[in-house]
Amino acid sequence: MPKLIKNRAVVTDEWTLIREANELVDLASQAGNNLIVPLSVWQECKDELLARDSKTAVWLNSNELPEQLATDLSRLDLVALNFPVFSDGRSYSSARELRATYKYNGEIRAIGDVLIDQLFYMNRCGFDAFDLRDDQNVERALTAFDDFHEGYQASIDRPVPLFRRRA
Repeated sequence: MPKLIKNRAVVTDEWTLIREANELVDLASQAGNNLIVPLSVWQECKDELLARDSKTAVWLNSNELPEQLATDLSRLDLVALNFPVFSDGRSYSSARELRATYKYNGEIRAIGDVLIDQLFYMNRCGFDAFDLRDDQNVERALTAFDDFHEGYQASIDRPVPLFRRRA
C-alpha cells in the first residue's frame, strides 16, 4: 500500500482516492474500501456513500470552497484538499478555513502536486496529512517540518504571532 505522512510520521495509506466520477461505477465493487471521493460524487451519491460499511471522505479541488461541505463535516473523518499544481495556493486557505471557521478536527490531507518544500507551510495552515507527489522521498520529507524554527504570522498551529510571544 502507498505511504504518506500523517501527524509527522510515515504511515500506510488506508484510503482509496477516486479521482474521477466514472471510477466509481459500482459502489458494491468498492466494498470494504475507505474512499476519498470528489465533491461532485459526494453531492450526487451522499446517501449511498454514507450507507456503506466503510468510511467515506471528500476531496475538494482548489476552486471548490469548504462551505460546500459545511453541513457534512461532522460525518467526515477526512477532507482532502487538492493542489493541481504546486503554485496554486488556494487549498492553504481552505485548510485554514476548515480549522478556524468550521472547527473541523478531522484529518485534512494535502493531495496532488504536493512537494517537500511546502510541508512546513501546509502544517501551519492546518494540514496534518500529506500525500506527496510520486517523485518526492517520504522519509526525507519528515525533516521539512523543522526547516524553520519560527513563523512571524499567526497560524493554526501557533495562533499567537511572534511579536506577541516576544512581548
